[in-house]
Amino acid sequence: AELLRMSDIALYQAKAAGRNTWRFYAEGMNAHLLARRQLEQELRFALADDQLRVHYQPRYATLTGSLRSFEALVRWQHPERGLLPPDTFIPLAEETGLIQPLGRWVLEHACRQAMAWPSDIGLSVNLSPGQLAENEDIVAVVANALHSSGLPANRLELEITERVLLDHAHSALKTLTALRALGVRLSLDDFGTGFSSLAYLRKYPLDGIKIDRSFIAHLTERGNDQAIVQAMIDLGRSLGMTVTAEGVETLEQLECLQRHPCDEVQGFHFSKAVPAEKLGPLFASSVAGESGPV
Repeated sequence: AELLRMSDIALYQAKAAGRNTWRFYAEGMNAHLLARRQLEQELRFALADDQLRVHYQPRYATLTGSLRSFEALVRWQHPERGLLPPDTFIPLAEETGLIQPLGRWVLEHACRQAMAWPSDIGLSVNLSPGQLAENEDIVAVVANALHSSGLPANRLELEITERVLLDHAHSALKTLTALRALGVRLSLDDFGTGFSSLAYLRKYPLDGIKIDRSFIAHLTERGNDQAIVQAMIDLGRSLGMTVTAEGVETLEQLECLQRHPCDEVQGFHFSKAVPAEKLGPLFASSVAGESGPV
């Protein structure tokens, strides 16, 4: 029985490492597994105990600086560990299936809060691969969130990554087409990091692309990155898509993007993601025609 227990733990570790590999059992694995199970239990309780929070990061028009939309980003207000970023619990939620109730909560909560914003400000919400699983009717989930909140469909943008399209290759086209029929916008996140992104632009009903922050980080230092970003901008525009640069952290990066203008920018140069109750100054700066570090 003890050998079987150890082999199960090693098997779990091999699967977590991406499958098609092997692991020897080690004592540390047991501690990791116990910690993971504890975090899973805490996350289940967090969903029921209203410990999740939604923060919003603004997106601006590159040339005018006017506020365009906010991206909804989930946080976990852990009672002992404080405010946790999504990378500490979203992978676990994906593995355990908790991503479906978590994703529904974020979408519904964000849509309700967006109703308090000016009518010309959009909302962007990320869809993870687990939300497009066969046992989750994501089209019905989105339609219900729009109906219950009263948010017009054209104010909602759903961001998907290439992994969504890879994990659901057979059903993604049908699902995205149905989502588009609701009137929402669809954009491809982390563009440029996947091996077949160009094929996706041709195949799927996308309205926009978001240039991955890895290309923006060295935009002012590497000529190759500038050339690649310019090519992405030209490609997106030629296809009639909105092009957004994410991860803009410096004035120099912004000025470079203004010389090779994409449509929108977002990043720490303007603002980090903040709670809904702290969005007032961002709305005010947009009305005043200003955008800058916050």
